[in-house]
This record gives sequence, structure tokens and C-alpha cells, in this order.
Amino acid sequence: MTSVLQAFPEKKDGSTLLRPISSGDVQQVAEFLHAELNGRLSPSTWASAIRPSWQATSPNHGYMLISGERIVGVHLAFYSERRVRDRAERFCNLGAWCVLDGYRAHGLRLLKALLDQDGCTFTDFSPSGNVVPLNRRLKFQQINTAASLVINLPRPSWGSGISIVTDQRLIESHLDQRNLDIYRDHARAPAAHHLAVIKGNRCCYVMFRKDTRKRLRVFASILHVGDRDLFAETAQQVYSFLLTRFGAVATFVEERFAVANPRLSISLRSPRPKMFLSDRVSPGEVDYLYSELTCVPW
Repeated sequence: MTSVLQAFPEKKDGSTLLRPISSGDVQQVAEFLHAELNGRLSPSTWASAIRPSWQATSPNHGYMLISGERIVGVHLAFYSERRVRDRAERFCNLGAWCVLDGYRAHGLRLLKALLDQDGCTFTDFSPSGNVVPLNRRLKFQQINTAASLVINLPRPSWGSGISIVTDQRLIESHLDQRNLDIYRDHARAPAAHHLAVIKGNRCCYVMFRKDTRKRLRVFASILHVGDRDLFAETAQQVYSFLLTRFGAVATFVEERFAVANPRLSISLRSPRPKMFLSDRVSPGEVDYLYSELTCVPW
């Protein structure tokens, strides 16, 4: 990684300082991201997103560039410790990356500082523009994100034997321990929405987020499915629920969560890339939990 990053020249400027983002910096960083990256999110929403809802020992919240007394660049990071093949693996999810125009020459210092942290599997679930080819040069692998856009249509629930609940107490009462832990870790995550699909004595926990396309915030994206088989049986009721309860007219669902080309769907020709960097973790062991996707409601 280092040799590739060193191939990009940096402008040496002692007045532009690189610092980790500490808890005391969160409000100032939130105001910077509100002003410079996404003004639709208030500073308080950004601040809530920067502080993960799960308990984790984090070395920082990412890195920032300081010139004089002001922030001129930020690269957020979200840390978690996960179980992979019965061992602990530390993940660092690369989040929002924003550098003011006059300081772009310093932008790679932020990424280098994050990637220089030893012992992490790095994920990037929202690379855009020239970040994708940069990640490839840094040996990031691309996850298979083959997906469909499903049109959400209303569907009667009576007589189906299926119930869908969103109340916290009801969700918790139906989940197994693994999904209960995931739910409790993300229950307060600003971008995560939750429901439990119940059929007989079976339960499927579904986590999703609302997404904006073409300035329309009317889409849902599935982030986690606790029981793929039950989801396949009940998907049409779930999509109907997303329409009637959450106002989502369509749902992005990847093949990892549902059968390919579900009914009333359009296969995406160019799904948005998601990438990771690790010599210990395989693509199938990477998921979207404990990441920017659950924290930042852009």
C-alpha cells in the first residue's frame, strides 16, 4: 500500500497539519461536513453519524487536515471488531472523504494515515469518482454487488400467515442471539431501519436504509437479512411494507440477500461498487454492518 501512495506526490506545507479526529473534534467536523459535503444533513445529524451506535474501542473517528484554526479536509472512519471464522477481526470502514479545493494536494495524507493502521480489514462501501481506480491501485478487491431494483407494490397481508413488526420490544422478543446482538448494536444507528418478518415460529430480521437517487429519497436498500430462505418466501410482503409504511417506491436488493431477478424487478447494469482490502478476509465474509451505510443517512 505504501509504495502506491508514495507514487502520488504531496505538497509539503508545514501549515497544513494532519490529526486524528477525537471525540472532542466531532462537532467541528460535523459542521465542516454539513457546510462542505452534504448540507441536507444537519450538523447534529452528522455528529450522531460520526459516533457509532455500537460499543467499540476506536483509535479515532478518522483523520482531518487543519490549516491555521480551521478544518480543510476530513476522512471519516468507523471501527468494529467482528467474528470471522471463529476469530476476532478488526474492521475499519472508510467513510466520507472531503477536502477543500485549495488543499487537494494533501487529500491522500488522510487516506494514508488510515491505511497505515496495522491489523485492520478495510472496507469502502461508497467510493465515487476517481476513488474507485485509486482503490484498485491500492489492491482493494471489489465485492460482487449484482443487484436488482424491485418495484414495491401494495399487497394484502390478510390470510398470508405473515406479520411484520417494527416495535423494538417485539423485534427483540423474536430474534435469535446473533441477530439480537446485531439489532441492539444498530438500533440507534441514524441510517438503519429495522423490521422483523414473522411466519409461524420463524423470524427473519431485516435491516435497510433509505436512499436518494436523482434527488428523490424514495428508495430502500437492503443491508442485512437474517434468514435468506424466509426472506425469499416473504419478500413481496416486505416490499409492500416498505412502500406503505416507509414510502419507498422501490428497493435495491443484492443477490447475496435474495434470489436473482425477483419478480417485478430490473437487473442493474452497473451497481455501485463496494470494495475491501484484506489478506485475511474473503469477499463472502464482508457485510455492510457496522459501517457508514448504517450511520450516515445521505
